[in-house]
Formats: sequence, structure tokens, C-alpha cells
Amino acid sequence: MERSLVLIKPDAVQRGLAGEIISRLEKKGLKIVAMKMLHMDKNLAQRHYAIHKGKAFFDDLVNFITSSPVIAIVFQGKNAVEIIRQMMGETDPAKAYRGTIRGDFGIDIGHNLVHGSDSLENASKEIDLFFSAEEIFNYERELDTWIY
Repeated sequence: MERSLVLIKPDAVQRGLAGEIISRLEKKGLKIVAMKMLHMDKNLAQRHYAIHKGKAFFDDLVNFITSSPVIAIVFQGKNAVEIIRQMMGETDPAKAYRGTIRGDFGIDIGHNLVHGSDSLENASKEIDLFFSAEEIFNYERELDTWIY
């Protein structure tokens, strides 16, 4: 089973959309194996967005993600990375299809509600930034036998 990091960003937390986002991902069959709310500091934000360092929007990303609490979640499931990316929709909510998180609730590219790992390799790195091994739970759900 794959694991992927999802960050419910400050705009989603402030707008009361965290429950809706989590619910949609769980209803798809993905399992929460770790979750916490935190206020990211600039150091963590810069490490998380290191791939964008040097780009014109880097400072805006860091300032936004540190402006209010986020909820960090590790979801697990078959093809979790791809499923989460599809459910989030395009990065720019104006281009995201209805029925996706960003298509239904996103306002603009700078406030697009949610982050999801874009590859298994990045998922592993991102999960390690936010969670220790002791904070990630392995457990079985009866539901899993119906999904997988």
C-alpha cells in the first residue's frame, strides 16, 4: 500500500473545510495512518517547499503556509498518491474540474486549500518532514477487506 502526505492548508482551516476534505479522502477508501495540527515555522516551510527555492513565488508560498495552522495527514491506500492528486484537482482552482476539492472550493492558485505529494519518492520525504515513525500507525480496518 502506498502512503502520501496531505496538508490541509491555512485557507482550508480558516474556511472550515478540513472535515470536508478529510471526509472525501476517507470515503474514497483511503485510510488515515497519521494526523496532527501544527503551525509550521519558516524553517519547516522552506524545507517542505525546497523544490521551489529560487522561484518568484517561493517567499509567498512560505509566508502563506506559515500564516495559520495546517493539518498534516498521512493517507494510505492502493495508488494513494495518484488518487489524492486526482481528487485535489488542478493546482489552479480555475482550471480544476467540478467534483474535485479545488474545483469545488478553491479560490485562486495562491489559496488552493490542499497539498498532496506528487510522487512516491516525494511522499516518503514529505512524510519524514512531518512525522516520526512512532507517529504513524499500522492497523487493519474491516473495511479494507471490502476495498482491497
